[in-house]
Amino acid sequence: MPADEQTTPSLALDGVGLDRDGRTILDNIDLVVEPHQRWVVLGRNGCGKTTLLRIAALYLHPTRGHVDVLGHRLGRVDIRKLRPLVGFTSAGFADMLRPQLTATDIVMTAKHGALEPWWHSYDDADRVRAVELLGRLGVARLATKQLSTLSSGERQRVLLARTLMTDPGLLLLDEPTAALDLGGREELLASLADLAAHDDTPATMLVTHHVEEIPVGFTHLLLLAAGSVLTQGPIADTLTEEALSECFGLPVALERHGDRWTARGR
Repeated sequence: MPADEQTTPSLALDGVGLDRDGRTILDNIDLVVEPHQRWVVLGRNGCGKTTLLRIAALYLHPTRGHVDVLGHRLGRVDIRKLRPLVGFTSAGFADMLRPQLTATDIVMTAKHGALEPWWHSYDDADRVRAVELLGRLGVARLATKQLSTLSSGERQRVLLARTLMTDPGLLLLDEPTAALDLGGREELLASLADLAAHDDTPATMLVTHHVEEIPVGFTHLLLLAAGSVLTQGPIADTLTEEALSECFGLPVALERHGDRWTARGR
């Protein structure tokens, strides 16, 4: 990779704001995500986390400010060509898929940003790559299983494999652990920790409400409150009881257990 590509941020937001129905959803967001950084976006329900991620995923355009994704300015680039270079999934994405699709089909459709495999042509190499990615996430055994037969945790790991199909330069995960039971959550967090540990994994942003869902190996934190940045930077510097208490509006006790955290009200 040329040196200039290595130094280009994977995502850069400059003064980004978004208004909807006369209400400010995001306000003056500045953020730079460098290649190989792993960011957690944390905050209360309705604070703008998902909106921020959808802007980064090229599904929303801000009311003001500038957005650069993989070195391309939003508004000056054909997003149809750029979007396949951004791996994006959300907790509700599985609901958009036909229940009869196999795990392999679901992963392959990311090549063209489609929801159905028959909309485009795929070859044996696409199928092989899809199965390899399922294996990387520890669910190769599900390759021929239909979506309707998978547990919630299995679905999320299949969708995580899907985000990697196009070898993206940016990975965006919107609450992937939502609605998972303890076992499913821990299996998914282990998969995310494994991805975070590999140099070939692109810059990653993960949205969550809970510090317990920060995967091992994630490096940076963006804490949002009412659509604005409360704090951001390396997790070791920004994930504090004071910041969490201000963010969630109650005194918070934060504890670290090895490379994981727990939080509770005092």
